[in-house]
This record gives sequence, C-alpha cells and structure tokens, in this order.
Amino acid sequence: MWTFLAAEDPASLIVPDSVQKAHFAEAVEKIANIDYHALLQSLLSESVWILIKILIALAIYFIGRWVVRRILKLVDVAMQHRNVDISLRSFTRNTISTVFTLLLVLIVVSTLGVNVTSLIAVASAATLAIGMALSGTAQNFAGGVMILLMKPYRVGDYISAQGQSGTVRDIKLFSTVITTADNQTIYIPNNSIATAIIDNYSTADLRRVDWTVGISYGDDVDVARKAVLAMLDADSRVLKDPAPVVWVAALADSSVNLTIRAWVKNGDYWNVFFEHNEEFYKELPKHGLSFPFPQMDVHMKKE
Repeated sequence: MWTFLAAEDPASLIVPDSVQKAHFAEAVEKIANIDYHALLQSLLSESVWILIKILIALAIYFIGRWVVRRILKLVDVAMQHRNVDISLRSFTRNTISTVFTLLLVLIVVSTLGVNVTSLIAVASAATLAIGMALSGTAQNFAGGVMILLMKPYRVGDYISAQGQSGTVRDIKLFSTVITTADNQTIYIPNNSIATAIIDNYSTADLRRVDWTVGISYGDDVDVARKAVLAMLDADSRVLKDPAPVVWVAALADSSVNLTIRAWVKNGDYWNVFFEHNEEFYKELPKHGLSFPFPQMDVHMKKE
C-alpha cells in the first residue's frame, strides 16, 4: 500500500541533493581509480590485432586475385587445347571469374571477423528479394545459356537482331556485345536476343550480292546485260561458279529494272557491292544506256 502511494506521490520522484552528490562522488572516484596504463595497453593491443587482421585480409585478397587469374588462364589454355567454341570460352570465363570473386570476398570478410553464416543468410534473403524484383536479370542469364547451347551466332559473326547490326564481340552473362560498322558498341540483353529473329550473315562462306539497276525504255537489254557481265567477269572476287546473272526484273513506271546477281566470299560482300554500284553508274552510259528518273508530263489545253 505504501509503495503504491509513494509511486503516486510526485515528490517521491525527486532525488535528494545528498544522494546526487554521493553518486557523483562515486563516479569521480571510479574515474580517478582507472588504471590508465592498463587501458592504454589494452587499446594498443586491440589496435595492433585489428591492424594485423586487416593486413592479413589484404594479403589474402591480393593473393586470391592472383590465384583467380591463374585459374582463368589455365581454363583458357584447357579450352583452347580442346577447341572449345570461343563464345563458350567467354561465357565460361565470366562465370568462373564471378563465382571465385564472390568466394574470395567471403574469405576476406571472414578473416576480418564477420560472421559469414549470418552474412550468407542475409545475402540469401536479399538475393531472393532482389531476384523477384529483377526477374529479367535471371531471364537474361538463362538466355545466355540458351545462346551457348543453340549457337545461333558466335563471337566474330556479323548479325542483325533487335534492330541492330554488327559484329559479335563478346557473349557475357547477361548481354551480348556487338560492334556496329561505325564502331559503336551495342549491348543487347540475352533474353531479348535469344527470343528474337536473328539474321546471321557469317554462317556460310559465300554470299550473294544483289543489285537493281533501272534503264530507260527503248534501251537494249542485251547490251546492258553484256556490259554488266563483262564488268563482273573482270573482278577476280566475283565467283565464276555460280556464274553472275542479269535478268529483267520488272517493267516499272519509268524504267526497265534489271536484277543483277553475283556470288562472292563473305568477307568481300560490301566492297564488291559498293564498288560495282559506282562502276555501273559510270560505265553503262558509255554503252548508250541511260538511267531514267521519275518525271511528270503536264499537258496544257488551251480553250
């Protein structure tokens, strides 16, 4: 009953001055009696131990990085000896590098005294949450695996996909890197490119070059055919078998359109295409042929 009344009495919450002075004197006495030499020695000992752990962790990190590089070099040599596809080499190398780097980080953190088990548990939960939020990343990884298994293209191939055209430079864990003809670097997500229509221009050794040339109505088609075939025959890059052909493709509104087809090696395609475009323009008029252009005849009637 007394305890309840004391708790209800506001005056009981005020500590008397004598008690406060006693507590302050006790605190001052404890501070005065501290063994500063032992405290300093303890702090110094702990600082040295922490510094040693940091140095050991750094040594482990740099040695580990060296070991990882050696492992990657051995893997590269082994895959080269087994003639593993260059695309698979790149993907495997990136995967091994990522896995071993994560293991090295865990070892370094453990050396510093962090509870790795708890860290892994927290990381797993965070990975699950991030994975649900970034499900596209996992799809890109799966897309990379599908690309390596199905092999629609390899490193070094010239492809067209997702509205981009260029030479494949690398197949990474989550994206494919291509370099365009004007030296731009394009990163295409693996999931997008794995499910897209891909034009691979490098799978065959030979490639057909097509031109469409319009000549005027009244021009001699045989003369045009003979002139074009003579130009192509003089080019050693144009294959004799299959032989080049020239056909009348369409009787258009203002021109007779000729389709010209020739076969070349894959690497000669663009040079042959552009050089003969210019040659046709310069040489065909010398044979009495002309290139028409769209025009409109206006007849005025006088009333």
